[in-house]
Amino acid sequence: MELSTALNRRELRNYIDRIGDRWPIELARLGGARVADVHGAPPQRERGPEFVLVLVSPAYEGMPWLDRVYQASALWDALAMGAPADVHCYTPGEFERKRASLARVREAADHGLDLLLVS
Repeated sequence: MELSTALNRRELRNYIDRIGDRWPIELARLGGARVADVHGAPPQRERGPEFVLVLVSPAYEGMPWLDRVYQASALWDALAMGAPADVHCYTPGEFERKRASLARVREAADHGLDLLLVS
């Protein structure tokens, strides 16, 4: 399965544009079961969330974590993408700590689709 046909690349680009209108994003990675499918993961596995989205911005500094996640989640078009996303929004420092402590964040960061490069 090719990445361009398996994921709604146009909507992913639109999402990053919507997010970028609010916050300057340093890192935007998409992981989860759908991305793992594209990379050839076997069908017989525990899937977990369909999409795991990790956003990193220095603009999140001083903003409550739940507010960030709520706003970023509200901009995600689950209908266009076929599923909701498990959204994680961190400052650069928070990201380094969460990357070390949360497997889901580490997996998306290390093996996910770089949304800043999606065209």
